[in-house]
Amino acid sequence: MAPKANSTENRRRSSISIFIVICMCCFFYVLGAWQKSGFGKGDSIAVEITKRTDCSVLPNLNFETHHSGPKSTQVLSNPVKKFKPCHYRYTDYTPCQDQNRAMKFPRENMNYRERHCAPQNEKLYCLIPAPKGYVAPFPWPKSRDYVPYANVPYKSLTVEKAVQNWVQYEGNVFRFPGGGTQFPQGADKYIEQLASVIPIANGTVRTALDTGCGVASWGAYLLKRNVLAMSFAPRDSHEAQVQFALERGVPAVIGVLGTIKLPYPARAFDMAHCSRCLIPWGANNGMYMMEVDRVLRPGGYWILSGPPINWRTNYQAWQRTKEDLEAEQQKIEDVASLLCWDKVSEKGEIAIWRKRVNDMSCPNINDEDKLSKCLSTDPDAVWYEKMEACLTPLPQVNDPDEVSGGEIKTFPARLNSVPPRVSTNSIPGYTTESFQKDNNLWKKHVRAYKRVNKYLDSGRYRNIMDMNAGLGSFAAAIESPKLWVMNVVPTIADMGTLGAIYERGLIGIYHDWCEGFSTYPRTYDLIHANGIFTLYKNKCKMEDILLEMDRILRPEGAVIVRDHVDVLIKVKSIASGMRWNTRMVDHEDGPLVPEKVLFAVKQYWVAGENNKTATA
Repeated sequence: MAPKANSTENRRRSSISIFIVICMCCFFYVLGAWQKSGFGKGDSIAVEITKRTDCSVLPNLNFETHHSGPKSTQVLSNPVKKFKPCHYRYTDYTPCQDQNRAMKFPRENMNYRERHCAPQNEKLYCLIPAPKGYVAPFPWPKSRDYVPYANVPYKSLTVEKAVQNWVQYEGNVFRFPGGGTQFPQGADKYIEQLASVIPIANGTVRTALDTGCGVASWGAYLLKRNVLAMSFAPRDSHEAQVQFALERGVPAVIGVLGTIKLPYPARAFDMAHCSRCLIPWGANNGMYMMEVDRVLRPGGYWILSGPPINWRTNYQAWQRTKEDLEAEQQKIEDVASLLCWDKVSEKGEIAIWRKRVNDMSCPNINDEDKLSKCLSTDPDAVWYEKMEACLTPLPQVNDPDEVSGGEIKTFPARLNSVPPRVSTNSIPGYTTESFQKDNNLWKKHVRAYKRVNKYLDSGRYRNIMDMNAGLGSFAAAIESPKLWVMNVVPTIADMGTLGAIYERGLIGIYHDWCEGFSTYPRTYDLIHANGIFTLYKNKCKMEDILLEMDRILRPEGAVIVRDHVDVLIKVKSIASGMRWNTRMVDHEDGPLVPEKVLFAVKQYWVAGENNKTATA
């Protein structure tokens, strides 16, 4: 029995040690505050801090913006691996859309513009530097119209798109007048035209998809109408268009309609849009329109502006023949008819269709000679899956007027309402009760986060990423016009919950965190990672995921990692060698809970600041 007694005694001593450390933490925190207040004059401050202090939080983690990196004061008992900066030529490195690698792939159907990630032996194990002169972006909404030149030092679009009012270079900033190829007079007026047909103002339309988005001015101006657009464009000759979008504080990813399915769930978007996006919609037996049909929710809208719409008036300006343009539009009309889309408007160069609300109302659904049905039983299983010219069936209904998959409330009511996928038990393991419990739990977590980082919902962090979003409850808890959240559902997650996230009026994407994310460096202000390292244990290296987080995080950006304490100790050790300042905090329910929270701030540093660079 002696070993058991020793074990009990050891646990008792450990508990006493923890208690002493916590008490000392409280003592020095309060003492420090009292001393700063000035010998007795701050008694009331000290009393207030005593009431409010979470003693697991050390006070010297600085979330403020300084534009120059604070020196780490952290002392670690074990040697830390120090990651060197990459060569400055990697400033805008995108590991899965590398231009040189892309040229090795076929150009047919834009295959070479799709994701082609570096193999393991070509991965960079260094820190991507910011360009010289990099500064914090302007706060929203100023960032919609202005971007510091030093952050994205590329002027080509100011020349190529000068007439179309995409972007203008003025001194040390870029100015975005809000124009586009099809709306040189501004996105606002263009959206007003769309709103005369589509119910944008009343919250019916909340999520949108912009294919071939340019610098995302359409998405930027939808935001003031409470519509969140997921914009995408390839990394191509229009250098940095997606990077500009994210610098402006507008959701966007690098992407293309090519040979693989889009990384979004079925029935996700209330509205999809193509403004002279150069996608051959009628080609490949209508495959691209069928992919839009998959991701568009029942009753959702598809907008096509520019060629070939209104070809009779514009064929000469477009330098194409009448016959060519007429044939192109006819192919689009034929595919739309097959899909039972209702053309609700064609005015000038803008045409709008509305998707069927269910399959019962569509006579073509069961005619295999006209329209093939997709064989996949899971329309959300899309990661690296080949795109096909087939119809994705909608959930069955009992009435011709019933909306497939269930009615969705208008925004903002839908944010905290039970998503139809949950209420109909379409996601195994999730019920109405578990959804409500999850929603309340994340409200509690976010309140605890705000006690540590007071800037969380102040506007300091505009572009936020949740690396393991679950049901989107973290994003719902911090929802604000000052910010937006990219909700990522890992491809190895137990359940595909991204469809429910969209039903809440939020946006997101599927992704495998063993690979690089489809974005430029320095495009997110805050990254939230709940259980991501436990999820990917034995899948890929922890440092691979952390280096990717560092790549996409802005200098002086913040990180919140939530995981088991044993995991976070390892994360903390690696992060300390990445020029991150870190502090671990107890779970809000107390120090005995094994789940902890690691807060981090990325230090400010740029290329060429007396950095010893890696040889890569």
